[in-house]
Amino acid sequence: MENSSALLLGRSGSLLQFVTILLLMLCVVDVKSQLSVDFYASTCPKLAQIVRKEVVNAVKAEMRMAASLLRLHFHDCFVNGCDGSLLLDGTDGEKFARPNLNSARGFEVVDSIKRAVESQCSGVVSCADILALAARDSTLLSGGPSWKVPLGRRDGLVANQTGAGDLPGPFDNLTLIIAKFAAVGLDSLVDVVSLSGSHTIGQASCATFSNRLTNFSGTGAPDPTLESSMLSDLQSLCPANVNGNPTTALDRGSTDLFDTHYFQNLVNNKGLLSSDQILFTGSEAATAAARSLVQIYSVNPGRFFFDFANSMVRMGNIGPLTGSNGEIRRNCRVINS
Repeated sequence: MENSSALLLGRSGSLLQFVTILLLMLCVVDVKSQLSVDFYASTCPKLAQIVRKEVVNAVKAEMRMAASLLRLHFHDCFVNGCDGSLLLDGTDGEKFARPNLNSARGFEVVDSIKRAVESQCSGVVSCADILALAARDSTLLSGGPSWKVPLGRRDGLVANQTGAGDLPGPFDNLTLIIAKFAAVGLDSLVDVVSLSGSHTIGQASCATFSNRLTNFSGTGAPDPTLESSMLSDLQSLCPANVNGNPTTALDRGSTDLFDTHYFQNLVNNKGLLSSDQILFTGSEAATAAARSLVQIYSVNPGRFFFDFANSMVRMGNIGPLTGSNGEIRRNCRVINS
């Protein structure tokens, strides 16, 4: 009996040891699969400097590019998670979905960043991580906040053109916008309002706001919440027979500066897109809470910058591929052969 007990205890001990080792291995795998700000500390220690240099050059050449790079990260993360799938070429690509077609831009800049990174750290850094870093640097170079970017994303193998068609849009009401944010895990109104503040830089075409100029919601009249002098300016820019291509600044007061003027515009009925202005003058259930945040941000840059930075980190954590999932693309436009 003693021998049998000893044998049983020995086996139990071995089993316990095996389970302990397995759990430790799983913990290590789990830790490695998570994003971290020092993910490339040993494999590409100068990554941040490389990306920053390329973004600086791009923004110097065209200040609007800062907004374009920031938008790429946003539109990538909201479809399939932050996996660089927006960058893929092909007729079924996300870049050809309606919200991105003839609108999403900056792909050549991403190509330049990728080439610079590959020259120093070949096959190491994902295109998804490049987008995340470029978005942070674009914000900072425009006068906005900085934040530590968690890294370690891998690139997706497929695009989702259908999913890209459901991105938050300029004609969405507040309820729908909130639902689209919540669907990807951004379930706080702070995320909705603060990230909408990215419209403090960038431009929009007539096609995205013409609904406010003549026949708003089928009334046969302009949007009554649009300030009169701004309405007149926009009607001159976008006559009825315009092809939708002319653009104007999303924030007409400080076009290329990342600041709180966007929220001041909303308070004064000068938001360009209806999806922006409804944050302050809408009539839906969530409008009161959104209006309160708009008022706070309009007079408190520190609060806006803090919330925006935190929401950008949260957005960057949407469904990343990590560990052995996905790949590290050699060319951001195509999957590896």
